[in-house]
Amino acid sequence: MLYLTAVFLPFFILIIFGPGLIKALQYLNFGQQVRGEGPSSHLKKKGIPTMGGILIIFAILISSFIFLDLGTGAIWALITTLGMGLIGFLDDIIKIRSKRSLGLRAREKLLGQILVGLTLAIYVVFYSSTGKTILIPFTGWTFNPGYWLIPLIVFIVVGFTNAVNLTDGLDGLAAGVTFIVCTALSALCSALGYKQLALFGLIVSGACLGFIWFNSHPAQVFMGDVGALALGGAVSAIAVLTGTEFFLVIIGGIYVAEALSVMIQVAYFRLSGGKRIFRMTPLHHHYELGGLQEEKIVARFWISSIILAILGLLSYYIIR
Repeated sequence: MLYLTAVFLPFFILIIFGPGLIKALQYLNFGQQVRGEGPSSHLKKKGIPTMGGILIIFAILISSFIFLDLGTGAIWALITTLGMGLIGFLDDIIKIRSKRSLGLRAREKLLGQILVGLTLAIYVVFYSSTGKTILIPFTGWTFNPGYWLIPLIVFIVVGFTNAVNLTDGLDGLAAGVTFIVCTALSALCSALGYKQLALFGLIVSGACLGFIWFNSHPAQVFMGDVGALALGGAVSAIAVLTGTEFFLVIIGGIYVAEALSVMIQVAYFRLSGGKRIFRMTPLHHHYELGGLQEEKIVARFWISSIILAILGLLSYYIIR
């Protein structure tokens, strides 16, 4: 019953306060800025309210104070979420005020993300009783990387935070995938005995589910970087604090595919003298330019995410 309540409270917070936030964002003229080099079909989304992720963070924060024992390591999942959300908030504000699709400079955003990841890494390595040993999927093996865990954690946190942000490109895509990922991570945390982090994952799931209510096609509001970076911080922190980073690679396979598509495209473009593998990246734009409707792409990515989540959970349960 506690787990169900942890999902439904943030969900209802979004449902109740969502319409008011959308009106407030419209009144403040906090409209989406669309990249000129993006798909032409996205031009119609210009001006739709963004920064809806503020409400996602609000729901997570309130629910965490109600359900979590913040004297445990779960507070660090919340701190990482808020830290990444703050970076996203600054990024969004700059975009809106300058009325362009670029906010913080890439190095500024990356530096902020590294500092948040490093803070979590220092906690895990020097102060935490969990997260030091990493569990390997399908094998049951564990290993302790020692101080090498610090750069690994920073890489996981920064990498997945940006991967979630890249996934946030179609109506309902990032919120839906993150709902699935966090639900699976919560099941894994519960099986491993991390009740507080399981509750935190379900809180994030509930917030994502509530956001989909307004963000599904055609979207009434976008989460913005404030929401996408916060969600990336949340999923990566849950994995780091439980030593399940490699499980996140499987469960969050959609994030990995989106990020890899960008890296492969950039590398191939430079090495081949301007040729491309994909029509456009991140990956969802490749299918969009191939003629698939936005709703169909989102639905197929959700289905793929469910399959990956099941595979990730099976990779643990088959070794028990």
